[in-house]
Amino acid sequence: MPLALLASPFKPRHHLGVKVPHLIIAQIIRTLHDIFVDRRYSDKAVEFAFKNHPKWGSRDRRLFAESVYECVRHWRWLWHVAGLPDADHARREGIGEEQLWSVWAAQWLLSGKELPLFDELAGIRAADLRARAQEKDSLPALIRLSLPDWLDARCAQELGEAWPAIRETLNQPAEVYLRTNTLKTDRRSLKERLGQDGFITEALKPIPTALVMQQRYNVFSMAAFKEGLFEVQDASSQRVAPFLQVEPGMKVIDACAGGGGKTLHLGALMQNKGKILALDVHDWKLKELRKRCGRAGVDVAETRLIEGSKTIKRLAHHADRLLLDVPCSGLGVLRRNPDAKWKLSEVEIDRLIVEQQDILTRYSTMVKPGGKMVYATCSILPSENEQQVQKFLATHGSEWTLEEELKLNPAETGHDGFYAARLVRAAAQQPAGDSQASGSLEEA
Repeated sequence: MPLALLASPFKPRHHLGVKVPHLIIAQIIRTLHDIFVDRRYSDKAVEFAFKNHPKWGSRDRRLFAESVYECVRHWRWLWHVAGLPDADHARREGIGEEQLWSVWAAQWLLSGKELPLFDELAGIRAADLRARAQEKDSLPALIRLSLPDWLDARCAQELGEAWPAIRETLNQPAEVYLRTNTLKTDRRSLKERLGQDGFITEALKPIPTALVMQQRYNVFSMAAFKEGLFEVQDASSQRVAPFLQVEPGMKVIDACAGGGGKTLHLGALMQNKGKILALDVHDWKLKELRKRCGRAGVDVAETRLIEGSKTIKRLAHHADRLLLDVPCSGLGVLRRNPDAKWKLSEVEIDRLIVEQQDILTRYSTMVKPGGKMVYATCSILPSENEQQVQKFLATHGSEWTLEEELKLNPAETGHDGFYAARLVRAAAQQPAGDSQASGSLEEA
């Protein structure tokens, strides 16, 4: 990709009285190159572009982000509309500037806009794009829905008749859900506060902490967010922490804490009473978690880096509750992270399945006798979900019992796809009169 592309001057071109910012479109092309050729994640690539263009207004940021995500979401379909060979849609090497401009032109035209008079679009005829777009109903579903062949085949094999409806749902843009931080406010008060600030939200009745935004906005710049009154969290994800059945005063471990969204939720459910130990193998994620805890007012969370098997062994029998939100394919959240379908592979999913079973087996030892554990993923594949639990129980069924499963089908809920299973560890057998020794997270 030529460096000159990044240095393109801001050249508003007039077409039917509409100004189209050339610099922003050029940055869209560069960002698509970052995503599809350099294999950067979409959210990181978009964030990087925003940092490089701090003077962009909200309208410019919205135009940029929506165009990038729509191109990523519908990549295979737009590749066809652009007149490019379908056999080449998944290639990494050899995608050049001309192809990226063609894909963007298809997205721009199909969003109801006229093509601007840019030099880079001189060889593209809008009539040709429209003609190919009209072929949509006669094309294979995988082109229309922009899915890799292997992914569709695997999901069809594992999900059967449920897959067609799910794949349609996962191809739609995700709504923005907020989780009320009950340490600082309640949902009604938050809704009123956001309304006073000019933001319309609606309460999601089945989930007592959830609000859904009625307009697109950079929520991280909102005053209420900076004050720690809410977190951005999908409605399905908001059901996982309550599923663990925590109570104030408990010792809880969030063993795959990541950025800490569920750690924060657990802290609110525990009313800042007890202890949460947030573990992860990535220190940079734990640093971000500590910042988020400070903003949210979660005082009971401590972070600890997993440096090896000793970290887990030292915590044996220490937790009343354990959350294992394990690394997974993320196929349940494709609406939110559409580039995952172009970066995943069957080899990676199979590797994750091995890792998940290893985590489930080794980390479960941290639960006290009589305690509970939740195994959770944001995947829709049974091989990552219920089959993992069944495999675990086949070996550890004398010690663990499946209490309840939570299967959130995105086609049925309209939210992200999630799975959670709550398991109970058998109470320890001890002679009458003996008292069971119990450790603490502090001692470990």
